[in-house]
Amino acid sequence: MSIEIKMPALSPTMEKGTLAKWLIAEGDTVRSGDIIAEIETDKATMEFEAADDGCIAKLFYADGSDDIPVGAVIALISAGEEEEDSPPPVASATDAPPAPPAPEPAMPPAPVPAPVIDAPRARLADKVKVSPLAARIADAKGIDLAPIAGTGPYGRIVKADLRLPEASPALVRGEAVLAAAVPVELPPPADIPYRTIANSTMRRTIARRLTESKQSAPHFYLTARCRLDALLALRAELNAARGEGASKLSVNDFLVKAMALAMIAEPGVNVRFSTDATYWFERVDLSIAVAIEGGLVTPVIRDAGVLSVSAIAAQARELAERARGGMLTPQDYAGGTASLSNLGMFGIDAIVPVLNPPQALILGVGAGIEQPWKVDGGIALATIMDVTASFDHRAIDGATGARFMAALRGLIENPLRILA
Repeated sequence: MSIEIKMPALSPTMEKGTLAKWLIAEGDTVRSGDIIAEIETDKATMEFEAADDGCIAKLFYADGSDDIPVGAVIALISAGEEEEDSPPPVASATDAPPAPPAPEPAMPPAPVPAPVIDAPRARLADKVKVSPLAARIADAKGIDLAPIAGTGPYGRIVKADLRLPEASPALVRGEAVLAAAVPVELPPPADIPYRTIANSTMRRTIARRLTESKQSAPHFYLTARCRLDALLALRAELNAARGEGASKLSVNDFLVKAMALAMIAEPGVNVRFSTDATYWFERVDLSIAVAIEGGLVTPVIRDAGVLSVSAIAAQARELAERARGGMLTPQDYAGGTASLSNLGMFGIDAIVPVLNPPQALILGVGAGIEQPWKVDGGIALATIMDVTASFDHRAIDGATGARFMAALRGLIENPLRILA
């Protein structure tokens, strides 16, 4: 019996992947849980485990093969079973050759007994009941898996068993709208020296998803100019109290907490639009943009509204280090109810960000810049920071967005409320 190994969906947005490296070869024996390949997703390079025991019968793609669709068969595992119609002969007690059997009268066909599953395979069947992709879909859509009979190997529940309603790909991806607007790709000018670097899976995914975001979600933008001096003073005081050698709190750590609290104060921005309903989230999970080699990723700080600034700082630092080391797991960047993108450390005055689909809110943060400002009834220098939020107008109205921005500015300019 041969079992198909298929290209897995290792992230919620993954449609194609690159088979970076096989860690096994044809003829190798593997067991469930063995690492057999490294697969490059739109977020990171992930290790891929075997789900079944057996011998690698065939590898269909070479190392470095890219654009492999999710669900495509990439290898075959042979379970090593004997053919049922050719059972091995049973030796006699004396090892003598058996005599030719005497003719027997014709008998009606007897029912074929059900194959006996050996104990290791039975244990494997108990262990693997649902594929990772089907499990993620069922969790996201609230599907009860108990009454579903699996059609995958050993009765595993696979995506097809969920019997999801068919959707028009053109409507889902907006291709019906985009068909007339497909860009014409022209070669580079012949008289200008250049070098060609193939687009990575991550770069192609970023391009596709952000193009879809701008063309399918009607953005609107609100900007607030926030005085940062009180927050900077509080940050300096807290960092001094932490002592030498302790990790320092960043402005971004305060902003993550302030954004989460502002979203709790104005829950109408903690939403997601779909055709038939708008989902209102009861927890703020913030995606934070982290620049890495070849693109960016957005790991998620879960339930940021209830975390202390110190806890946010520790999580953000760990996630950023793992992101730059290519060590993020799908759980690290799955979900997220809104995003924060801070370019202030690069000296950027302001940023107008593109929504991170399917989220309905992203906050762009610029640098704090000293400039003339009204201070205590007069004009003095103050540190001013521009924050610009992009909203999905299908789910969020202008007044709702304005209340969120007012709450955010109030927290930034009165930072003790962030710590309360």
